[in-house]
Amino acid sequence: MTIERNTMSQHDRSPVTVIGLGAMGTRIAEVLLAGGHPTTVWNRTPGRADPLVAQGAVGSGDVAEAITASPLVIVCVLDYAAAREIVEPVAGELAGRTVIHYTTGTPRQAREMAQWAAAHGIEYVDSGMMATPPMIGKDGARFLYSGSKDAFERYRSGLELLGTAEYFGEDAGLASLYDLALLSAMYGMFAGFFHGAALVGSAGVPAADFAGQAAAWVTAMTAGLPYDAAFIDSGDYTTADEQTIAFNKSGFDTIVQASREEGVAVDLVAPLQALLAHQVAEGNGAASFARVFEGIRAGR
Repeated sequence: MTIERNTMSQHDRSPVTVIGLGAMGTRIAEVLLAGGHPTTVWNRTPGRADPLVAQGAVGSGDVAEAITASPLVIVCVLDYAAAREIVEPVAGELAGRTVIHYTTGTPRQAREMAQWAAAHGIEYVDSGMMATPPMIGKDGARFLYSGSKDAFERYRSGLELLGTAEYFGEDAGLASLYDLALLSAMYGMFAGFFHGAALVGSAGVPAADFAGQAAAWVTAMTAGLPYDAAFIDSGDYTTADEQTIAFNKSGFDTIVQASREEGVAVDLVAPLQALLAHQVAEGNGAASFARVFEGIRAGR
């Protein structure tokens, strides 16, 4: 998907305030400035705003003053606790405005923040950031949003300057839920690569040599995700192919055995081995491998 940046019409260039000028907040402010938005910035650390002011932003020494400068307030700080510490004392100034919160947290934290905002007459949108600071404003950056649909649509054109903007629903916790689920898939992939690199490394194979093999294999395997998803969504794990729990358990037992023989830790793979063993013990050996999902969902 090609994203056109910095082509907003004049009426879309509404003022925005950015609270929090770490690497992510600073980059967000830079992109909004480049897109023509009058941008006010504030950070608890004095001097952090100076480079942005040199680019045309308005610096504010007072958070309440910064908030009243714009109908849209972007909060980008370490976590929800830090955000609440900043916004709760200025709830009166935020009333009637929109807050978009960029951080990584839990769905419960997002919902609690949304409830607090609603109680104070604040429109609230939560965001999961699928991007690093250098990616923001470029193709490939992806931001997940949930919460007030009206607020999201009102400011969508500006949000698209930062990256692809995807809305997941009025439940403010959905962006965080998707964010963490996608990160879980990512970390699982990286951890699997690290374990595989340790295995071949036991024979002196450089990780760089293994990386090409792993990338091609993992890419090919992602084609099977919709196939597994169909089992999960139907709840029927009956299968006629060989990718059964028992078949995969046999292969996974060998991975664990080889890891131990080669002196590689099994901390990563042992839990999946245990999940497979539990499924077999429950009589599900002939079921699709995707039935491991049921053990994960059940907390075992």
